[in-house]
Amino acid sequence: MPIVEPEFARAFATAWIEAWNAHDVERVLEHYTDDVHFASPYVARIAGEPSGQLTGKVALRAYWTKALTMVPDLHFTLIEVLAGVGAITLVYRGHRGTVAETFQLDAAGGVRAALACYSLEG
Repeated sequence: MPIVEPEFARAFATAWIEAWNAHDVERVLEHYTDDVHFASPYVARIAGEPSGQLTGKVALRAYWTKALTMVPDLHFTLIEVLAGVGAITLVYRGHRGTVAETFQLDAAGGVRAALACYSLEG
């Protein structure tokens, strides 16, 4: 995907946050490609994958479904939307404090890779 237009980035952010706040894993997964690569330090703790990385929607579905059972009152508050070349970064506040999550997009705007970073103060 070329330079991400502001309208696309804002619409992505709104839909993604709303899907998470509805605890609708299937709606969240609609943003991702089937072979998505996801990295988060919480993957090791929740999914038992020491590398902190998962590949594919099937793995993400299992990880996020388990995570939502662990945090049933999960809620994200969007702070900032950043757009780049083929990428969007969302800065939001969750139950662990501030998070910056960067999404690398394919030509159709689907997330092919995502990287979550968490505040050290959270």
